[in-house]
Amino acid sequence: MDTATPAVTVALHDGTRVVAESAQVDARRHGELLLPAVDRVLADAGMTLDAVTDVVVGVGPGPYTGLRVGLVTAATFGSALSVPVHGLCTLDGLAYAAGLDGPFAVATDARRKEVYWARYEDARTRTEGPSVDRPADIADRLAGLPVVGAGAVLYPAAFPDARGPEHLAAGALAGLAAERLAAGEELLPPQPLYLRRPDAQVPKNYKVVTPK
Repeated sequence: MDTATPAVTVALHDGTRVVAESAQVDARRHGELLLPAVDRVLADAGMTLDAVTDVVVGVGPGPYTGLRVGLVTAATFGSALSVPVHGLCTLDGLAYAAGLDGPFAVATDARRKEVYWARYEDARTRTEGPSVDRPADIADRLAGLPVVGAGAVLYPAAFPDARGPEHLAAGALAGLAAERLAAGEELLPPQPLYLRRPDAQVPKNYKVVTPK
């Protein structure tokens, strides 16, 4: 599952292929859409939750609220089912979905006129990032490269060779995870990949009030 972008996406993978998948793009309803999507995917596959042996979740980078929905849900499933919970970089899932053979980049919308981005040698090999920057600040570094994702589509002046998919589908995340686990690789811990400091901060002149 992944909620690090506007797409709320869930897939069930049997170790060889995706057997069911759901994706809805709605940046404001991650919490409402995720659990029904899990139920729908299991129903489409004719499976129940107790058949799940591993949980894979996108760890971002992404906005705080949406990202936490997927991470907390994944952790809850892992605890309830007593199964491992693995993390994967959301940008890696998009790169895998793109399936490009040569060098390219991935960029998702980071809001505030910035993008989350990473550079790849091929669909499975990240060589730089993830980072967060203004598109104009990295346009020269990525010049001549195809750029996959909604971030590229939003800023065509900086990324003239924008490619799809715009949003991650969980089937790609699951497929990449299955490949890496089968190869004996360790995935990331299911912890959020934040690239910014939090917006909410304690005021500088904050005074602690203690009861008398």
